[in-house]
Amino acid sequence: MIDRYTGKTVLITGASSGIGECFSEELAAKGAHLILVARSSEKLNALAERLSGRYGIQAVAISLDLSVSGAAERLTKNMQDCGLQPDMLINNAGIGTMARFEEIDAARIEREVTLNIMTLTELTRYLLPNMLKRGSGLVINVASMTAFQPSPYMAVYGATKAYVLSFTEALWAENQNRGVQFLALCPGETQSSFHGSSGADSLNGKRMQPIEVVNAAFQAVEQQKNYRIAGRGNYWMGQLPRFFSRRSVLRIVERMLRSGLKHT
Repeated sequence: MIDRYTGKTVLITGASSGIGECFSEELAAKGAHLILVARSSEKLNALAERLSGRYGIQAVAISLDLSVSGAAERLTKNMQDCGLQPDMLINNAGIGTMARFEEIDAARIEREVTLNIMTLTELTRYLLPNMLKRGSGLVINVASMTAFQPSPYMAVYGATKAYVLSFTEALWAENQNRGVQFLALCPGETQSSFHGSSGADSLNGKRMQPIEVVNAAFQAVEQQKNYRIAGRGNYWMGQLPRFFSRRSVLRIVERMLRSGLKHT
């Protein structure tokens, strides 16, 4: 597995914490060079310095808010100006909001859709041609368990992740035998800053460790899967729509997620 990543340059968004930080650590340990992107310049610079010092790889930190329109184009131009050309892309950055839909600020909804859908799509579009030209590459798009059914009280987030799953699987099918792999990674609740930033701290489900999610991704890449649900329990949750009506599944999910509301 190490040969797949050694000497490759990997762009990781949302790299300063949680799953993104874990991807950064594990890929650096495998000998990959890193382009780390997130809003927090202090945390990002510290991470880049630590990983380059520990593993002898090159780690470039780029502080950028990817939730604003045109961010993907600015990031791509920044990389071009610095002579950086990623061999692999991990679209990990994402935001969600736990609340009744009508209570969410419109600007927050726009940021959520921009980051989770537009930036992810545009970065993939900007970087894919060079991967195809080289005849090799890897794109991991981090979706979610919410991609498999609508998510009451996280309606926008769930819808964006359904897009990520559908988009990634379509590109997997388009690019078979062209040298570029696509994987939609679908974790459930994971230990990260997401719960605090999304207002979902009250959800009391068992949370996976980021390393479990990252290891599931590496295994799926080796198996050339088009998607991977991280965690056995999450896998069976993802199968509910196959055995129950959509209405029944929605009622189950609504009861589960209602517990995360601050005001019910």
